[in-house]
Amino acid sequence: MNKLFTKNARLATTLLLVLTLGSLAFGQDASTKVTGKVTDAATKEGLIGVSVQVKGKVIGTITDGDGKFEFNTTTTPPFTLVITSVGYETQEVAVGNNQTNIAVSLAEQAIMGQEVIVSASRVEESILQSPVAVERMDIRAIQNTPAASFYDGLANLKGIDMTTQGLLFKSINMRGFGATGNPRTVQMIDGMDNSAPGLNFPIDNIVGIPELDLESVDVLPGAASALYGPNAINGLVLMNSKSPFLYQGLSAAVKTGVMSASNRDVVTTPFYDGSIRYAKAFNNKFAFKVNLSYIQAQDWQATDYTNLNVGGVQDGTRGAGVDNDYDGMNIYGDEVQANLRTVGQSLVTRNLIPAAALGLLPDVNVSRTGYYERDLVDYNTKSFKSNLALHYRINDKIEAVAQVNYGSGTTVYTGTGRYSLRNFNITQGKLELRGDNFTLRAYTTQERSGGSYLAGLAAISMLNEATDHATWFGTYAVAFLQARQAGVAQDQALIAARNFSDQSMPAPGSEAFAASLDKWRSTPISQGGSNFTDKTNLYHAEGLYNFKNQIKVVDLLVGANVRQYQLRSNGTLFADTKDGRNGTIGITEYGAFAQASKSVFQDHLKLTGSLRYDKNQNFDGQFTPRMSAVTTFGNNNIRLSYQSGFRIPTTQNQYIDLQTPNAILIGGLPEFNQRYNLGNGILRQNLDPDYLKSLIASDPSIIQAATQYATAAITQQVTAGVTAQVNAGVAAGQIPNNPQAIAAAIQQGVAGALPGALQQNLQATVTQVAPAFALAKAPKYQAPALKPERIASYEIGYKGIIAKKLFVDAYYYFSQYTNFIGGTIIVVPTAPAAPGLPIESGVSSASTRVAYSRPANTNEKINVQGFAISADYSLAKGYFVGANMANNELQNFVITPEQQYAGFNTPKYRYNLKIGRRIGSSNRVGFNASFRHQDAFVWESGFVQPTSADVVDLFTNTTVKAINNLDAQVSLKMPGIKSIVKVGGTNLFGKPYVQAYGSASVGSMYYISLTFDELLN
Repeated sequence: MNKLFTKNARLATTLLLVLTLGSLAFGQDASTKVTGKVTDAATKEGLIGVSVQVKGKVIGTITDGDGKFEFNTTTTPPFTLVITSVGYETQEVAVGNNQTNIAVSLAEQAIMGQEVIVSASRVEESILQSPVAVERMDIRAIQNTPAASFYDGLANLKGIDMTTQGLLFKSINMRGFGATGNPRTVQMIDGMDNSAPGLNFPIDNIVGIPELDLESVDVLPGAASALYGPNAINGLVLMNSKSPFLYQGLSAAVKTGVMSASNRDVVTTPFYDGSIRYAKAFNNKFAFKVNLSYIQAQDWQATDYTNLNVGGVQDGTRGAGVDNDYDGMNIYGDEVQANLRTVGQSLVTRNLIPAAALGLLPDVNVSRTGYYERDLVDYNTKSFKSNLALHYRINDKIEAVAQVNYGSGTTVYTGTGRYSLRNFNITQGKLELRGDNFTLRAYTTQERSGGSYLAGLAAISMLNEATDHATWFGTYAVAFLQARQAGVAQDQALIAARNFSDQSMPAPGSEAFAASLDKWRSTPISQGGSNFTDKTNLYHAEGLYNFKNQIKVVDLLVGANVRQYQLRSNGTLFADTKDGRNGTIGITEYGAFAQASKSVFQDHLKLTGSLRYDKNQNFDGQFTPRMSAVTTFGNNNIRLSYQSGFRIPTTQNQYIDLQTPNAILIGGLPEFNQRYNLGNGILRQNLDPDYLKSLIASDPSIIQAATQYATAAITQQVTAGVTAQVNAGVAAGQIPNNPQAIAAAIQQGVAGALPGALQQNLQATVTQVAPAFALAKAPKYQAPALKPERIASYEIGYKGIIAKKLFVDAYYYFSQYTNFIGGTIIVVPTAPAAPGLPIESGVSSASTRVAYSRPANTNEKINVQGFAISADYSLAKGYFVGANMANNELQNFVITPEQQYAGFNTPKYRYNLKIGRRIGSSNRVGFNASFRHQDAFVWESGFVQPTSADVVDLFTNTTVKAINNLDAQVSLKMPGIKSIVKVGGTNLFGKPYVQAYGSASVGSMYYISLTFDELLN
């Protein structure tokens, strides 16, 4: 496998090196000195820090404190200078043979929509002429957002859903199928995939990019696989940092304030956020930058105690103890359950209770008493980010970059459970060579899980240590029987049994509790604990070449990449220690694409087509085409596009082998079928009582087998009862004490009592055990091959600037998914529910079954459609108003064995309204108020599924309520100290809200910040 990776990497690197050397081979022209000055059109004052670049080259500089600039270039006049500065309209200035001293006057930019981007087509183009939907947040928008961070501010862009799991852990979702860790979106920082290679999804901004170093964020809703490779089928987030050539000097920011939420242990707590950036260029050839950022706070808390098994919201006390089968949403350890009568049958078999007592035990599930999340996870959230980059301009056309990003953090993440990520860290290193027509990049991502653990498993291990599960349930049953025999009512007997059985539980806050938690969160999952040891690495190399210098008749772009995953978890997350593996699983992928575009009809129509091929070693190769047409008339642009995309099953989809409180998560590759005897398992939906009733009605042999079993069981019970009576008679001298007399008495007693017992109990017993025999007739699990998921998406859109004041952007899309990757649950019995029953009956009780959850494709096509529209209007003196609205709808979802729920997890409608004033050259005071609404919707995921197999409607309680939220900020520019003071608040209505069911409730934040920048105008 490593040989395959090395071979592919060598081929890709050789090809790209040839292309690079071709670029370097161009002769060096004589040096031309360019000087000039840039001023503000309104104040006539010189502007500091303005970027002055030669168009199509990497050479350029920035203006000094007086607005002056000077640099040398080997580019021979005539050429064009591109003059850009935050908040000002970009200008292009032609430089002739005899003109090198340039005077430029920049006017403030009144409206968005005039930027040049490369994200949509991987070539420079106006955002207005983008062939696909693009949302952008630039430095000015970052400065103006009322949110506490730029990442939070992304939620105000149209079509963007945010799911908050903690203060620093938020997931961006687009166009449906939202998740707390979404593998259908890709997030990149400076061209590097920001997904954690072991966790398989973007880790958001906990270890991402420091805000001071952020130049822009481009968000592309929809499929982007054709240009960016696998997995970007629902959206792409591209973050671009500031070049040390263009953003020099010292900048720093401090932010502090309070967080408040009524559901927290301490309602109001402080938070602290500080960052610093320094960049310096030398002789316009070499530049470096360094960034440091640190955040510390008490995290939001998850305090939803809804009983997933029964329904209704509880306070964690099980409704005064009556809820036996209680699985509280944010209570852990209560996932462990057993059927009380099944426990009793086991006790009878071991002669621990008399058979006659079995009738006193109700046929109900009982769960263990769990612990609150707040007692199990680390809510002391923090994030440290650092960055070092070295840039060297080899010549006017080529720049080399070496960059290292490191981030670590502590937070809580919602996956199949609640994961306490403690000192989780990621290191990324990159080497890059980029020119006016090519990019050659290689990078690595090194993921380290630190002291991270799964809260639910920690709770289960702690409970099992206090009293092992079998003993606890046995003690519960005996205590219940004793209470009932003493005349206590059933409800009160259940409470008494629980209180008695829980005496050994260490109380939260006690030394014993702390010691037990520390022990089990430090013990690896593979050894019965909850700690996962993830040291997964990713290696990636890619190249991009634009033939603009060689081919003029059409714009041609080609690219290729190769990547390898090295999964390493010491058996705690992946199957990397199974089947003789030495602790590493290697997965190799490679791909290539070509794109051609042509403008016709005097540039009124631009046609673009691209085709990409990707191959993963475990799956068939995939082709992804994309076609688009953009018509342009003035500032009005209409686009049509067809995009296809796919996602390769994630590394976890392929190789996960993880114990969770509800099930063992396993990969979808064939190796797991035999390892876990899945062929003898039954799909979870086949436990549905209605399905079993239909089997019983259609197959007479089930009733026949149940009747035989019931007859034998009743006979055994009657015989045991008569035998006990006869033995008592022998002891009292009423029956002779000899074998013949005893046997005769038993035979006579059974003959007299059995007909009545059969008449009284046979039908009820048959009805009770018939489902167990029906399970033996249910079809066994047959594992289909796992395939990549595909999407085909059609979109029509409009972008335009009307009357130089109104920027309108609208689109409608229709997408169809095939081979959609959902999940299926297979229940494998380990023993029959009771002696004499078929082995398959064991799936009815948690004590005699193992549940496996694995990814699987659905054969049904799934359709999604939606639209979005935004309008931004620029008023005089920097004032603005804006609004946007988005809609997503799931059309024809069908429940299948492979997809028992949709997991669409997106509100049907959401909208944002904003009003504000930008800080500018003549505006020292700015403000922004933003109102956001989203509809209520049902959240569906493996984490919020009920534990009990008897619950048919899986998501009766898991509604994310409608959200109405107001954020606001006021800013003051203080030119004398090159700073901006910002005072703001989020969720000003004060009511905590949840964006992902089972995750933290988000409260209000009130903050004040001071940002210093040497280049502030």
